[in-house]
Amino acid sequence: MPYMTYLAKLGELTLKKSNLKEFERRLVNNARLYLETVSAKVSLIAGRLYIETDEYGEKAVEFTLSRLIGITGWAKASVCEKDMESIKKAVLEQAVSAKQNGAETFKLETRRADKNFPLTSYEVNCRAAADIDGKLLKVNVHKPDVVINIEIRERCFVYADQKKGCRGLPVGSSGHGLLLLSGGLDSPVAGYRMIRRGMFVDSAYFHSYPYTSEEAQNKVEVLAEKIAQYGIVNHLHIIPFTEVQMKIKEKAPEEWTTLMLRVCMMKAVNIISGLIKAQCVITGESLGQVASQTIENMSVTEDACSIQLLRPLVGMDKEEIIEDANFIGTYETSILPYEDCCVLFSPRHPVLRGSVEDAKKIYDSLEVDDLIKKAVENRVIKKYHVRNIVEKNF
Repeated sequence: MPYMTYLAKLGELTLKKSNLKEFERRLVNNARLYLETVSAKVSLIAGRLYIETDEYGEKAVEFTLSRLIGITGWAKASVCEKDMESIKKAVLEQAVSAKQNGAETFKLETRRADKNFPLTSYEVNCRAAADIDGKLLKVNVHKPDVVINIEIRERCFVYADQKKGCRGLPVGSSGHGLLLLSGGLDSPVAGYRMIRRGMFVDSAYFHSYPYTSEEAQNKVEVLAEKIAQYGIVNHLHIIPFTEVQMKIKEKAPEEWTTLMLRVCMMKAVNIISGLIKAQCVITGESLGQVASQTIENMSVTEDACSIQLLRPLVGMDKEEIIEDANFIGTYETSILPYEDCCVLFSPRHPVLRGSVEDAKKIYDSLEVDDLIKKAVENRVIKKYHVRNIVEKNF
């Protein structure tokens, strides 16, 4: 059975100098975690990640490379001998395929990593283009319809139709965070952005049954699985928060109910973070987006968090967040019409500029610590691992 070769270019991890080997090791190990149930060989040589597989593993490998954090681009490559006749044949095959897909112009780019190869990159381009220019496609070095790449390394790799990678640092190189995951647009994108900085991310979801529906929880579970597609693994902590929320509604001033809910959530994730040894809490807050996200109210929330609080979306607007949500495949799920507990108990006129001092007094008056501890103890944990996702789908 013929084997197929995929080639991926490394991203910013190549700038790590003395720590480069550790980052490369993580990248290779992460790729292997995706492909544990697939017949595939993963290797890294001289700044390129290679995955070889048979036809049955093709879709799984493409799924992996489109989600693997740490690469800037990838492509399915033809592998040939390091002589001009073999290279010309491989380039011609790529040109024929491009022509069939509607291309009319092309450009060749050669990278000669093997400096012992007798021809320069320019000479390789000229000779490889000779049988194509004007006969199949026309050369256009400024705005070509297709760029055909030739990389002369330990072997020769020829490829076109290069796909963009996710960039970033390999997952596991930047610690462990706990994401407050709602069913909205923002929090999945916040989790993805921290995953792209190399962080392992677990999630916490607050469920207020029967005020929030089972459909709302199912929606969050789908989002948790989508996050795991990028973050390797995601443990979703589903926390029953009905009693806490009813206590807030009963005792807190109406305009403070949303902000008090945020404070109580922080108290809960403080406990969970200690249990799972998370080093930070991640939220999808964006400055000024809603009433609870004014700078004053965000200060109230942060004061209730006992470990570092990260807000990767803080300076982004909604259009930027939607663009990311579409890229990672969470948009269509996030816009499903099932409301989370924050929305259902929102006051008509929420406090806009709460103070930390007032928040502490109101929180103390709720006498809700025991209910929060009980909610954490009764949480349900669901695990999503990319290995199982690949096995299920491919």
